[in-house]
Parts: sequence; C-alpha cells; structure tokens
Amino acid sequence: MQDQFNARDVTWLSFNERVMQEAMDESVPLHIRIRFLGIFSNNLDEFFRVRVAGLKRAMDFKQKIISDSFFQPPSKILKQVHDIVITQQDKFNECWEKIQAEMAENKVFIKTAKNLNEKEEKFVAQYFDKEVESNVIPILLNSHTPMPYLRDKSLYIGVAMKKDEKPNEHNFAIIEVPSRFSGRFVLLPSDNEERNVILLEDVIIYNLPIIFSYFEFDHFEAHCFKVTKDAEFDLDNDIKTTLSEKIEKAVKSRRKGKPTRFIFDKDMNAELVKFLITKLKLSQRDSIIAGQKIHNFKHFMDFPDILQKEETPIERTSFHHPAFENSARITDILLKKDVMLTFPYHTYRPVIDLLREAAMDPHVKSIQITAYRLANNSKIVNALIYAARNGKIVTIIIELRARFDEENNLLWTERMQLEGVNVLHGIPNKKVHAKLCIIKKRVNNKTIQYGFVSTGNFNEKTAKIYSDNLLMTSNRSVMADINKIFNLFKKPNADIHQSLKNCKTLLMCPDFMREKINWQIDREIAEAKAGRKAEMIIKVNSLSDREIIIKLYQAAEAGVAVKMIVRGIYCAVNRKSFKKQIEAISIVDEYLEHSRIMYFYNKGMGDIYISSADWMRRNLDYRIEAAVKITQKDLKKEIKDLLEIQLKDNVKARILDNKMKNKYVEITETPFRSQIETYKYLRTKTQQNN
Repeated sequence: MQDQFNARDVTWLSFNERVMQEAMDESVPLHIRIRFLGIFSNNLDEFFRVRVAGLKRAMDFKQKIISDSFFQPPSKILKQVHDIVITQQDKFNECWEKIQAEMAENKVFIKTAKNLNEKEEKFVAQYFDKEVESNVIPILLNSHTPMPYLRDKSLYIGVAMKKDEKPNEHNFAIIEVPSRFSGRFVLLPSDNEERNVILLEDVIIYNLPIIFSYFEFDHFEAHCFKVTKDAEFDLDNDIKTTLSEKIEKAVKSRRKGKPTRFIFDKDMNAELVKFLITKLKLSQRDSIIAGQKIHNFKHFMDFPDILQKEETPIERTSFHHPAFENSARITDILLKKDVMLTFPYHTYRPVIDLLREAAMDPHVKSIQITAYRLANNSKIVNALIYAARNGKIVTIIIELRARFDEENNLLWTERMQLEGVNVLHGIPNKKVHAKLCIIKKRVNNKTIQYGFVSTGNFNEKTAKIYSDNLLMTSNRSVMADINKIFNLFKKPNADIHQSLKNCKTLLMCPDFMREKINWQIDREIAEAKAGRKAEMIIKVNSLSDREIIIKLYQAAEAGVAVKMIVRGIYCAVNRKSFKKQIEAISIVDEYLEHSRIMYFYNKGMGDIYISSADWMRRNLDYRIEAAVKITQKDLKKEIKDLLEIQLKDNVKARILDNKMKNKYVEITETPFRSQIETYKYLRTKTQQNN
C-alpha cells in the first residue's frame, strides 16, 4: 500500500524547492529573490525542528505502526530527506552566487572581515565598541567541561586560536552572534555609489584580537555554525496546573531538545568540528552538514532596503471591496447581504473597522472571536480591548498551542485579561484552529447577530502577503452555529461530538467535516458511474490524509474530474487504473496561497465551502476547524471564477506529479499568472460597481 502515496516529509521538501525556484527565477525582482532564499532557509529550519525530530522519535516505535502513519518507514524517509537536503543546498549555494553577482551589478556588496578598506576597518572597530561588545560573551571550550547550552535559533562563531610558540596547540571558543540585540546587517560608510554591508558575525570576527586580548593569541580561525533542535514538546497531565502554566513550562523545556541538525562552514577548523560533534553527542542518525559561510539565512527576509527596486506594480496593491466604497458603516452592509473579502487584493480594513464599530456601538452587547496567530501590534486586539472598556462582554479564544507562537499568545492572554477581556483557551487535547467571530447587539428588544468566518488567521500583518478568504455575514443559521461553538468553548467538559453534531450549517472538525467531504465525493462518484458530469476542485495547503486520498482515488477511478490546487504537502499519486487522472498543481508566487476552498459540481448546483482546515489527519480529527457553505449566488460565482483563474496559471503553477519534479505548467499560448489575473478580476468588479 505504501507505493500508493508519496511520503509527507519528502513532498514538503518538494514544496520548499518550489520556494527556491522563485529565488532562481531571474524575472522576479532581486530583493524578492533574496527574500525567497530567506523563506527557504526559515522553512528548512522549522522542518528540522519539527518533522525531522518527529521522524527520529518515530524510529523508536514499531515500524509497522509508524510506517502506516508516515506512508514509509521513518528510517527510509530520513535517508531520502538527507539526500534531498544536500542536493537542495548545492542549488541554494549556486543561486546565492548568481544573486550576489546581480547585487554587484547594482553596486551592492556584502563584505567580510578580511576585505575591508581602512575607513571601513575604523568604522567596524568603533561600531563593535559602541554597539556590540557589551552583548558578546565568549565561552572557552575544553574536554573536561560539559557543552554550554546553545540556543536553537541562534548563530554561533566557532573560534580556533593558537600562539606562535605553540603552533600545534589550539584553543577553542564559541561566541553567540547577538543578532537579537544588534540586528544581522551593518551598513558600512561609502564615498561612492557603492552600498556595502557587513554581517554582524564578521564585525565580531574582525574584533577577535580585542575580545581575546587577555590571552595574547597570535592566530585566529573563525567560522559560523548553528544547531537545530527538536522543538516538539509534551504537555504533562498534572491537573493542578492550568494550560497556560503547562505551555509556559513546555516552551522553557524546548531548550533541552535534542539536536536534529548541525550545520557548519565547510572551512571550519577540522579539530573544532570534531570537538563540537562529540560535545553535542551527535551520531550518524543526525544531519551533520558542511555548508557555506553564511548560515541562519532566514534573516535575509529582512535584508536592508538598499537595492534598486522596481516600482510596485499596481497589481500588488490592495483596494477597498466595492460593497464598502460608499458606505459609512460596515455593519449596515452586512445586515443586508453577505460580503466575501479576498486578501491581500482587498484591504483588511473592513475587518478591523467592523470590530471598531462594535466597540463603539452602544447597542452591541458582546463580541466573541477566536485567535490563533495575532500580529505583534494587533489592531484586532486593540479593538477588543476598547470594546471591553466600553462595557461590552468580550470573549476571545486564544490557542496557546499555536506552534512557535506560544510565548506571544501567553503575553496577549495576560494583557487582555488585565483589560477585562474574557480569555479562554479552548478545549483539552483539541487545538482551536477555526476562524470565527460573532457580534451581538440588542435593538428595540430584538437581538441582531453578525460576524465572519475565515480561511486564515485574524492577523492584519499576514493579510498583506497571505491569500485568504473571509466571509462577512449576518446569516442566522451561520450565527446560530457559531454560538454553539462558543458555548462549547465555555464548557470544556461538554460532549464535543454532540455539541458539533448540533451545527446545522457549519462543517466542523473533528469528525463532521470529514463525513461531509466523503459524502460529497461519494455523490460525485455516483454521478460519474451514471455517465453524468462529475467534478470537484479542491484548494488546500496540504493533502496527506490517508482516508481522503483513497477516496480521491476512488473518484478518479470512477471518472470524476478531480482538480487540485495544493501549495505544500501532496501525498497523492496518479495510477494507471484511474479513468481520469487527478490534475494537481501548486502555485508559489509573491503571495502565499493560504485559502482552503472546496467545490463539488453536484448536478450543476455547485456546492462551495471556504474552510480553515487542510486535508490532513491532524486537522480533520484532532482540531476544532470550521467550513462555511457559500450560498449567495454572486459569491458562489466569484469563488468558482477565482478557482478557474488559478487552474489556468501557466507562469507560477507547477505540476504535482508522482515524482515531484516541480515542472512548470507549459505555456501554450500567452502567459497567464493567476495572482495578477485575480487582481484584475476583483479590481474590475470594483470599477463596475462605481
């Protein structure tokens, strides 16, 4: 059965290669290509922290059970992962060299400690003295003391030192690069058109004689390395502690995670490399990778704004949804009709304005909302706080187990509780990933309810770069179901299954969304077997659920036209037995494709849902997720049109085939870039409305 699926983690690496393809694409503006390399690096770090760590843990369990979950034995997957990562690293290095050559054409250079001119040397010495030295604490290493704690996300300099009188005797030290305090990039002074940058580690390396002056070493070898650790944590079952206390304790425990990867400058002193590997207790099971000079490339997502940039195309700007162009209040529109916002094409402003209106409206009695990942300076939270100050009953469900946002969400919890907001933390053993909001007002002894359901987080920062859909609505059935969900959150010991079963309009996870998906696919299968048109278009971030994939295979064998738009993980394969092959593409472009949409032909009726859930077992079985059916005729047409636009992409779409080669869809006539065409489509609707 294993050959029926591609291994999840291998397909994830295939997705990350698509990210790197954007960095390799010379038609992409240079500053964006650099950012894509940073995204690639950051993605890979997280992959080793979570997925590789999980594979290593899995090797300790029975291979049969684990193979069923991973589609292949973990040991086999780890071997594939290692080989792919090495190959991708070579491509990354080649790409970075080409980008540096283009940077040079733009008179932008990254200098090292060894190629500074006299003026730059003086500047670097002064900068180190004033801005850096107080945060630099070198640690001397020796064989008799344990390895000091190394931060998972930090970059380190490994230093080998010796004196002239003892040429064969090295002393070793490590220095954490304090980029958290000083930033990674330092702009150097220049008298000409050149713009020169030096990395913080090179500022430190240049000043090593000053740092170690007490020891009077004559020679220094310094190269960078980093360690990636297992970032998963287990929550104990101590009933005396709250979830927030458990999360806080677990976040701190991450520092004890086992290393999953050790990557270092290939020119690093060989004795020091061997010493570090021994001290870190690394084995052949671990990823030990000799790389290039620069590590923690994720910082290059924020490379200084010194490159000559092309003017931002009009297609990369946001605009107001036509429904709100001539309206003073968002609320008034929602009480008349549903509105679909598509980000980042539509501005996020109506979402914030709706909450601000609710905060000020004397008739509003309560606001209830979920939160998974919030912006650092969240305008959403500010509106909720002001609502609480104005006497509204404000309830927010903050998911403390949002990976790598746990600390941020703990801080938001504390702040909002101090402001009088009711903060709940969901349901035991079930992450709350649904994106829901309901606002209640009382006018003339009548209760009025309205709100929104979204495919993405309520985060105005990511809404500028993530492609998502958000339905604003006052539909009574939808509001009734959202009420049921929030009542469940307030009674965590309630019967989850029964509470979700009572939802009549929303499709909820766990259990019920899966049942409905299977039912919809079975109906299309029946139509195909009867010789009638049967079609489904599914857009998700990831497809890895075994049961759903098998159901898709059954549909393809029956002759259902199955069309998939999957950004990331894609574990399905095509087979010769399929009457119609599954058509699957992945679109990686300047915006992150994040929306989840389901379309089923249904005898021409066209059932369409927007959802918070990916087609993964963790989402369908172990999270609270929500999908809402789009019922308004014009909105159904709009969503279907947007899906068709993406299916036509022949510029940024890659074919998801059995071997994951990431071949671009062939341009047969004229180039068709779906994100640009989406802008044109939605912008035209705005212009037609005015």
